[in-house]
Amino acid sequence: MKFLLPLLLGIGLAISASAAVELNGIAAKVNGRVVTKNEVAFALAPLRAYLSTKYPRKTPSYYKELEEARTKILDELIERELVLHEFKSIGAQIPEHIIDSEIRRKVRNDYNNNVGLFREELQSKGISFKKYRELIHRQLIVQAMRSQQFSDTPPATPEEMRKEYAKIKPDLRDTTKDKCDFQKIYIPKVDEDNLLATPDSQLELTEEIVEKLKAGDDFAELAKAHSKDAWAEDGGLQEDIDRIDLSPVIATMIFEEPTGSVIGPLEDGGGYHIIVVKKKTLGPAPGMSDPDVRKIVRRNVEREKSSAKYKRWINGLRRKAMIDRKM
Repeated sequence: MKFLLPLLLGIGLAISASAAVELNGIAAKVNGRVVTKNEVAFALAPLRAYLSTKYPRKTPSYYKELEEARTKILDELIERELVLHEFKSIGAQIPEHIIDSEIRRKVRNDYNNNVGLFREELQSKGISFKKYRELIHRQLIVQAMRSQQFSDTPPATPEEMRKEYAKIKPDLRDTTKDKCDFQKIYIPKVDEDNLLATPDSQLELTEEIVEKLKAGDDFAELAKAHSKDAWAEDGGLQEDIDRIDLSPVIATMIFEEPTGSVIGPLEDGGGYHIIVVKKKTLGPAPGMSDPDVRKIVRRNVEREKSSAKYKRWINGLRRKAMIDRKM
């Protein structure tokens, strides 16, 4: 797994949720520079997909998380513009290969290394690859400026680095090497064997199955009775499945939830999924001896130490700036 230089690591557009996009609409103005609604929508897209899958009925929790995420990402984009305004006075540059590395990291982490899906998302939000590259460039500038502003932060101690490495080790692994075994029941929204079925009635059926599983009913028997996919006769069991062969959202659910828990109902375009993970095999993580890993760990520790000073610096920039929020 490749990593960026310590100055520029750990950056990416915050992931969150969004409503329908108003083409070229203005989300905010910062010192005359525009943050567009398209930028917000694209940054929010992966988590929006996650929330839509997690909450098929769009419960109050869905809308609460959606709005919190929208507010957070817009705040971060405004903050980005404040820092960019300061960056202009320095005349520094971000190397092209650093931008390329960050884009590869984003595609790997947010789109399961599926370049086609990533391109589709760009197109659906009306953002060209050139524009996306510019967005990543701006994010990296923010990290560089932060590091420059707080270069006097006390260095990370060996003990602090050990603790930080233990905390972030799962995130450093090569997720493209993740594998899993799971059982799945798939209930389609349109059931060719039951012409009276509707998406609502199929969701109700899925919810009933989930309740039975939580009460202790046998997964394999329920899969054979209700599931409508190629693995139904095997009790829904799928073994040694590569993470990259799953949809990004389903993969996230599988590898975040505890082994043995009932996950679902999860919604996609065709129907509803119920999953119980049997086994997870995680991709390898580099050790602390890796120089790039040490840079990441050191950056994280020193960033945490400088967080209070950074907030004061940003608040100072906000007081001097002209900010007009539109959403």
